[in-house]
Amino acid sequence: MNPTNISFGEALSHLKNGQKIARAGWNGKGMFVYLNKGSCDFDSVPNVPGGDSITHIDGVKRELFKTGDTGTVTRLPNLNMRAASGSTVTGWLASQTDILAEDWEVVE
Repeated sequence: MNPTNISFGEALSHLKNGQKIARAGWNGKGMFVYLNKGSCDFDSVPNVPGGDSITHIDGVKRELFKTGDTGTVTRLPNLNMRAASGSTVTGWLASQTDILAEDWEVVE
C-alpha cells in the first residue's frame, strides 16, 4: 500500500528511498516527481584521503550518489518531474503551495 495524503517532508523521505511522488491535486495524468541521483568519483574527491571515508558532499548524504567513472565531475542529486506530456522537467522546483500541501502520495 502506498502512502497517500502525506506532507511534502514525508514525500521527500520517500523520494530519497527511490520512490516517485505526486500530488493528488495535480490535473495532469501520469505526472510525478523523482530523484535523479548524483554522481561522484569518490576516490578523487579533493582533500579527502580514500573515497570510502566520505559521508556527505555539499551536505548531501553519500547514499544519494552513484559512483561515477574515474575523472568525472561531481553531479549533485536533483529532483525531476515527468510531465503529463511524457517529457521530463529537469531540475523541478516545488512551489510554495506544493511545499505546504498535504495531498502528496507515493506512486508506482
